[in-house]
Amino acid sequence: MFISNVDSGLEKLVRAQLPLPDEIGDVAFEAPTGNWSAQLSRITVNFFLYDVQRSNQPSRSQMSRTPDQGAPQRRVPQPMVQLGYLVSAWAGSPRDEHQLLGDLVSLFAAADHVPAEYFTNPMTTSVTLALGDERSLPRELWTAAGGQLKASTTLQVTVGTDSFGWTEAPPSVERVVAMADRMDRAGRADS
Repeated sequence: MFISNVDSGLEKLVRAQLPLPDEIGDVAFEAPTGNWSAQLSRITVNFFLYDVQRSNQPSRSQMSRTPDQGAPQRRVPQPMVQLGYLVSAWAGSPRDEHQLLGDLVSLFAAADHVPAEYFTNPMTTSVTLALGDERSLPRELWTAAGGQLKASTTLQVTVGTDSFGWTEAPPSVERVVAMADRMDRAGRADS
């Protein structure tokens, strides 16, 4: 579920910040194959998810909550994963595509996370963004997808998984009471 929620957040971010209203263009998550691109008739921003792997970022801290009329709950830290997207712009001409891709690069270069209000469901962790990939993959990705080489960029998204559910939290400590006496007092009582 967290990947589809990230997809939805990316779409809402692009639509709000570019802006790219529904009546002007589309946001897609398809493999950019030749067959797919031949069917396009409108301006389209495509986020092709090409990689999912465990992130080297540590798991985020434990979370707690108290539902309405419920007992306090806790959740253990969620493992972090990194999602790699190939981001491409599709328009009527290369000039229009470069303009749209430039707008996308400007947006993602300035954004370090996706704001919480863009998600359909609340996320368990923040969703951080990093433009580019140290592995220079776009040419290989285009070849593997069977599409023609196109100007594009990569976007790395780091997010917590939904691996662990909520459990009832143990009762909180309200006070501490000493249960032991000093050794010298205990010895005198025995004599």
